[in-house]
Amino acid sequence: MTEVHGKIENETPPVGGTGRTGGPLPGAGPRVGPFSETGPSGHTEAHGADGATISDDDTGEFSAAWLSLREPADAAARALDLVDLLPGTVRTVRDLGCGTGSLGRWLSPRLGSGQHWIMTDRDPALLLRAAAGMPDGVTVSTQCLDVADLTPADLAGTDLVTCSALLDLLTAEEVARLAGVCAEARVSVLFTLSVTGEVQLAPQDPLDAEVVAAFNAHQRRVIDGRRLLGPDAPDVAAEAFTKVGAAVTVRPSPWRLGPALPALTGEWLRGWVGAAAEERPDLPVGEYLDRRLAALPHASVGHKDVLAIFE
Repeated sequence: MTEVHGKIENETPPVGGTGRTGGPLPGAGPRVGPFSETGPSGHTEAHGADGATISDDDTGEFSAAWLSLREPADAAARALDLVDLLPGTVRTVRDLGCGTGSLGRWLSPRLGSGQHWIMTDRDPALLLRAAAGMPDGVTVSTQCLDVADLTPADLAGTDLVTCSALLDLLTAEEVARLAGVCAEARVSVLFTLSVTGEVQLAPQDPLDAEVVAAFNAHQRRVIDGRRLLGPDAPDVAAEAFTKVGAAVTVRPSPWRLGPALPALTGEWLRGWVGAAAEERPDLPVGEYLDRRLAALPHASVGHKDVLAIFE
């Protein structure tokens, strides 16, 4: 165990991996890191749940750079009204796939005093950043753990389980198990920014619909025998938690990208188109990407937030 600014770091090695190896798209430029809050994939390069590239890096720096880039868009997109629906007093929060802790930085000021956050991720470097970056007055402990290994005992004394941009990297079976664990522990959950696969671009391009379809198929791919949920994740999660007795509320939480956010919009386009190209090598995506980067479109990238409460 290592003390980090008065916070505890669990040094257990990370487990598992997500993503699929894929080459860079011609002319795509530099890559940043994963779109998902789960940390590096363990592969040289892969495309994360929302499209950006996951780069293998022992220190987690690439993923930290990407998570920093997307943090303002995440904060603007989350459904704030769901926070008002949280039951009772929230003191102890477990953040699954916490990344650099951006969800904690957004949510903790909206909760009461005396909070303790248990940051959970597979990447020790990201856990260090998450612990160090939380607001003053919030105590933090960290645990290197895969969400698939979470047990009801881990949730003892927990008031809320959260995650951001994580569910789409799980399978239907893993989400059902997670729902069962939370139901047994009677812990409410707030899952934010699960990608829905709905992308609207303005101005439109004749190839838009095919890129959207190819990307969504890529996100539902099979990895090591696991079929990822991709854009089906928020609906599957809502159904799974309803089945175990939770009262479920779902809200849209779309990203709003465009010329006002050039770095984020450009990186999202590169990864989004790159994932589509892996799925459909026949698509003329090189010219499409050049067109889109030359004049950044306004983009609405669909996500949903899911709140599940056990009465």
